[in-house]
Amino acid sequence: MKQFLLSLSLLVAIVPSAMAQKVGTATEWKTATSNGYMYRYVTNDPMQTRFYTLKNKLTVILSVNKKEPRIFTFIPTRAGSNTDPRTNTGLAHYLEHMLFKGTDQYGSLDWAKEKPLLDQIDALYERYNKTTDTVQRKAIYREIDQKSGEAAQFAIANEYDKMTANMGAQNSNAFTSYEVTCYLEDIPANALDRYLTLQAERFRNPVLRIFHTELEAVYEEKNRSLDNDPWKVEETLMAALFPVHNYGQQTTIGTVEHLKNPSLIEIRNYFNNYYVPNNMAIIMAGDLNPDEVIRKIDEKFSYWQPKEVKLYNPAPEAPLTQIQVREVFGPTPDNVRIGYRIPGSLDVKASLLATLADEVMSNSAAGLIDLNLNKQQKILGGGSTIEKLKDYSVWTMSGRPKKGQTLEEVKDLLIGQVEKLKRGEFDEKILRAIVNNYKLNAIRALENNYSRVAPMLDAFVNDKGESWVNYTRRLEEMSKITKKDVMAFANQWFKDNYVIVYKRKGEDKNIQKVEKPAITPVATNTDKQSPFLRTVNEIPMAPIKPVWLDYKKDVKRGKAGMADVLYAANVENEIFRLGYRLKMGTYHSKLLGLATQYLAFLSTDKLSAEQVSTEFYNLACAYSIQAGNEYTTIRLSGLQENFEPAVKLLETLLRTCKPDEKALEELKGRMLKQRSDAKLSKESIMQGLMQYAQYGPKNPFNNQLTNDELQKVTATELVAFIHNLVNLPHQIIYYGPKPLAAFEKEIIPLHKLPAAFATVPQKQPFRQVPQSENQVLFADYDMVQSEISWVRNTRAFDPAQTPIVEFFNNYFGGGMASVVFQTLRESKALAYSTYAYYGTPDKKDEQYTLVGYIGSQADKLPEAVAGMNDLLNALPESPVALDAARKGMKKGYETERILQDAVIYSYLAAQEKGLDYDERQKIYDALDQLSYSDLKKFSDEQLANKPYTYCIVASEKRVNPEQLTKYGTVKKVSLEEIFGY
Repeated sequence: MKQFLLSLSLLVAIVPSAMAQKVGTATEWKTATSNGYMYRYVTNDPMQTRFYTLKNKLTVILSVNKKEPRIFTFIPTRAGSNTDPRTNTGLAHYLEHMLFKGTDQYGSLDWAKEKPLLDQIDALYERYNKTTDTVQRKAIYREIDQKSGEAAQFAIANEYDKMTANMGAQNSNAFTSYEVTCYLEDIPANALDRYLTLQAERFRNPVLRIFHTELEAVYEEKNRSLDNDPWKVEETLMAALFPVHNYGQQTTIGTVEHLKNPSLIEIRNYFNNYYVPNNMAIIMAGDLNPDEVIRKIDEKFSYWQPKEVKLYNPAPEAPLTQIQVREVFGPTPDNVRIGYRIPGSLDVKASLLATLADEVMSNSAAGLIDLNLNKQQKILGGGSTIEKLKDYSVWTMSGRPKKGQTLEEVKDLLIGQVEKLKRGEFDEKILRAIVNNYKLNAIRALENNYSRVAPMLDAFVNDKGESWVNYTRRLEEMSKITKKDVMAFANQWFKDNYVIVYKRKGEDKNIQKVEKPAITPVATNTDKQSPFLRTVNEIPMAPIKPVWLDYKKDVKRGKAGMADVLYAANVENEIFRLGYRLKMGTYHSKLLGLATQYLAFLSTDKLSAEQVSTEFYNLACAYSIQAGNEYTTIRLSGLQENFEPAVKLLETLLRTCKPDEKALEELKGRMLKQRSDAKLSKESIMQGLMQYAQYGPKNPFNNQLTNDELQKVTATELVAFIHNLVNLPHQIIYYGPKPLAAFEKEIIPLHKLPAAFATVPQKQPFRQVPQSENQVLFADYDMVQSEISWVRNTRAFDPAQTPIVEFFNNYFGGGMASVVFQTLRESKALAYSTYAYYGTPDKKDEQYTLVGYIGSQADKLPEAVAGMNDLLNALPESPVALDAARKGMKKGYETERILQDAVIYSYLAAQEKGLDYDERQKIYDALDQLSYSDLKKFSDEQLANKPYTYCIVASEKRVNPEQLTKYGTVKKVSLEEIFGY
């Protein structure tokens, strides 16, 4: 985020003039009328946002961005877990899931026959809810299961997803938090009529069908949270910070007891109370005509009638007067989290002060925690952040201990930095740098539709958008805040009034889980379609011509000495991105990862490591080193105004950094602790198992220095390695406002090259191993869930296969409308998360790899494995889903635009595959010719009844490895074998 002390006027000047907010110019609400609709806007708003209120009090917020022919949309209601009844927590989240299930018009084959059955299910759930006898409850649930199966005969699962896929929508999803439930889509600009028709129907009369299988998915989500230590820490922290407010007194996902006793009547009442136009909004940013959009929204949603809404109005929290200490246990590494309750986001001045205080403490570069703890390696890692909420916000610090360090010692170090903040032991210049970096990020946000709608959502949730004027002038107001103001804020709010949660490694003796009810798989009727679906799919979409890359024209080429230059012009603003792409990666040297970490702690002849970080921060520039398997890219980005000093600073660091034995010893100790911690991460364990399955015992995941090798590396050796990086063969990549010729002229003296490039170390080869027989790789991990992945290497890369591979992935295992999701989650309720894909290799000499995944309760493992195997062995046919996949892919390609330096990286990726063309065009042109029979043949040849390696991470307390022999030869893989140390 932050760096050089440019004047505010200079930073403002780099925004396109029509959108610039001029310092000293009034920022205020104004009204205007266009096409018969009045709207409000804020003067000098860079996003030129329009706020409408329709006759039925529905809020509509629109922002135009013509970069690509797509529109990102939010439809929020100002109701989340805060408004859950205390007797039915998790209700808002339940409802979020159910609003994908359809209405009386779609999602049903015969509503007249389905409705009486759903009414009976409603009544059964009410009986179930009020019954306490265990035997009777099981009997009632058997009735629910039976009646649900009957009702499902008339239901069509996921028609919503088929319609969104058919129109080319992406990121179809929803989320529930404390104060909002929000539904989101990324749609093609020409799909607006289809989208609005679908959404207007979606919220008209939602039907709670296929409820008990979706409820099981929520059970799975709850069980995953019980296995998630950070989630448990968050809930514990909030409960202690908020003994009265629902922020702490009820969780979004709900209690186990309430999950076991749902009430469909209460869910429906919740919808009727809060899903009303005066409590909701439609928010859009993208390639749209506001006059046209507002008229269409008004027409589609005019049926919606407002009603009085009783929002959550809690009693105020009493001030915390003493430190609250809590403990959480679990299998993940020790860490500490400290939280302070501070004023909410509606307190504008306090919110800005909190932002600046947080950034002074930690900005990933030059904050107090960054410089005094992370840079000096006094802890394994630490930082701070703010969770901004309406009634109260929460400022937290977190830290991880080094080996031999206690959590209490980490806490003391973090609190010590708070005391420095309160005493003003920081340079006031950092406040200007923070503001300037926020302005830089604001410019970047204009490029992205999601970055536009996100603050609009916050403004609506807070006060229906009234705070937008404060958001628009936030940078100007931040620039007025002084060091004295920040100190006063810190002294007022950061006292001995915090909550500290110690996350300790150990058994959680209080852990519970939502028990699996007996569920019979239900019919999904995925090959059927309602008349409403056909109507929506027949709504015309104006043609949008796809734009393919022509690498010969779109990637400009130049020279800087011996180095090839790949260039893309930035014609929108003054941001640059520079890259040195070295022809060396982790396959060539195990030292690479260690060296790039070590660089962050090194000084130059004139600057200490802390000063280097501060200088980059003050330049509003940032560098990173991304080490891949065969290439390493050194990146630098920021404002073109600061290009020269930033490049000079980077070059000085790379070429003149000095050995520091003490820093290296500290780094080695921290790395050994990080390695130990990695063995406590189920995600890392699964990643390692899958690499083991794909490449064998020696694989890219464990291709790293052993602990003994690590200890023997010297500071002199590492620094020599770093100094040599810029001498290796590399390309120079530039995206920015400078013309190519001017860039070449400028970069040559800044980035001096040797007379001849250095020799690249020999590459360690890794070859994918064949799956000749079924095998199970098992790793023991203490958790409620089981994680299962399928791995199978198939044949060598063939560009002619790319269209069918992409079509298969979209149809079979990608998204909520896919075969895998529909069958394993919607019909069989086996998982919250499941997917499968046929992975295309990055290089022409590598093989494809099939990867499947399902995360389920441990006692469901046999059913989960059988369910995925059935799909791999016999590809189901659904003409409706197939058509949706084809049309969705075509519309996605028609509206996709590869922009900026992504053009260059697309070209480089194509080169690695031996291609000189944009492969998207080949896929697009082939889609209309591909049929189910092509997919079936592909599946039969590559996947059906073939050997697989099953990677399973689960607890031996719940999954006996000997019982896994039915799937293949079982090998219990040790953590040492997985990680290589």
